[in-house]
Amino acid sequence: MTLPKFLLADNSEFPDDIFVLHTEFPRFLINLKDDSVEWFEDLSGEREDDVATELADLMDKAGAFYDAEMSGLE
Repeated sequence: MTLPKFLLADNSEFPDDIFVLHTEFPRFLINLKDDSVEWFEDLSGEREDDVATELADLMDKAGAFYDAEMSGLE
């Protein structure tokens, strides 16, 4: 099965939160409401500078993905 790079997620226990799941390495779930992130990978062995730049880019892409999905619904 081929998964999309990003998925929208929601949960009735958190009705005000907006979740985006990144399915490729490094996998994470970001809550766009407050930008909190839950990582599903151990990144401790990676170079800190490289990881920080890549992660910031991925989080920006997650936000852009959400915006594009929402504009498609209008």
